[in-house]
Amino acid sequence: MKFFRPTIWKLGTKSLALHPMRSGLTVLGIFIGIASVVWLLAIGEGISQKVQQQIEELGTNNIILRSVKPVTEELSQDSMAVYGITRDDFEVLNATLPTIDQALRIRDAKRELYYGETDRAIHFIGCTPEYDNVMKLELLEGRFLEAPDVLNDDNVCVLSYEVAKTLRPLNSCLGIVILIRNMPYRVIGVMKPRGMMAAVGSSLEAQDFTDDVYAPLTTFWRRIGDWTMERSAGTRVNEVVQISQITFRVKDMQDVMKTSEAINSIMTARHDEEDFAIVTPLELLEQARTTRLMFMAFMGLIATISLVVGGIGIMNIMLATVTERTREIGIRRALGANQGDIIRQFLVETVVLSTVGGVTGIMGGLACPWIVDTTREVFSAWFPSTIQSLPVAVREMTPIIVPLSIPFAFGIALAVGLIFGIYPAIRAAKLDPIEALRHE
Repeated sequence: MKFFRPTIWKLGTKSLALHPMRSGLTVLGIFIGIASVVWLLAIGEGISQKVQQQIEELGTNNIILRSVKPVTEELSQDSMAVYGITRDDFEVLNATLPTIDQALRIRDAKRELYYGETDRAIHFIGCTPEYDNVMKLELLEGRFLEAPDVLNDDNVCVLSYEVAKTLRPLNSCLGIVILIRNMPYRVIGVMKPRGMMAAVGSSLEAQDFTDDVYAPLTTFWRRIGDWTMERSAGTRVNEVVQISQITFRVKDMQDVMKTSEAINSIMTARHDEEDFAIVTPLELLEQARTTRLMFMAFMGLIATISLVVGGIGIMNIMLATVTERTREIGIRRALGANQGDIIRQFLVETVVLSTVGGVTGIMGGLACPWIVDTTREVFSAWFPSTIQSLPVAVREMTPIIVPLSIPFAFGIALAVGLIFGIYPAIRAAKLDPIEALRHE
């Protein structure tokens, strides 16, 4: 094919080299468009994967039922709020739903821990032995809670890594006795550090494991009870909650959604107020995946628009080139070049511009993960509070290059170059040779 003759490509490249600044700016437009496609899709994929990872940490076979203070509850000083999941609710749900394989109950409260001269605010959690497995906690030393601890209401506890290091930075905490609300607890284990579990939209609050202390659920009920009091800004709010949260593990993933609906029906029938919330990670995961596809399509559309803008730049430059090279076109026509030769020459120039812009844009796009990580490190050093205020999915996200984005962006760049180069090429080919030779 005449279009692929080396002489045509050599002539087109030489013509572009005569105007390096103009050619460079045109290439820059394509470069920005290509890099934008790769960057936006990579960042979108990175955020999406992070969100999906956070949801999967909750367990796609799990259903989380939480106690929630009713929004209509207006409390004055010394008032009493009674709400949330009850022990009777748990017994009814456990007996009614055959699809449930396991049910993990927890009760938690904010408390103060004392050991010698050290005191620390903690998140005190009453739970059962399955808690470490469900929450993906790993043991550093000692052991976690066991069934006899719960059965016998033992006064034992397990510390998070950070709490243990606060109490005894250089020595083991195993066997020491701590005080919580003036009640002694013997430490039987210490957990490894566990990263923060981020919030998932408005469905589930973020969970930080750094201040956790775990005790048998029965011991919590016996020593702390259902009543807690929170003091803030000179007021006291009394709350009565029997169970803070239940995590149900469903036997078969196919039964998750219908089990969630059944839990909602039972709880709605048993409660006059909406003092509970149900979080279904599987449903959230499906929503996240759907949102990912929509987000990627939207990002791709935005980036494609920037490529079209680059194509308009190519057309503008090539139209100006046709005017400048009118006499050259007349001479070539007089020497025997036909309209097809002129069209091919100008199309070669647009393809060269698109190809150079595409290749450099892809190289810039592939540098996205490194640039984003470096930029985040710099901003973390200079503006730590601003970075910490960002959502975890954004703060810890690593861009993931979408393989299809590279041929997609490059193909659009070539198409844009050809489409926006056709009109200037045809206009140049249709110039009258006699009038072109007279042009000054």
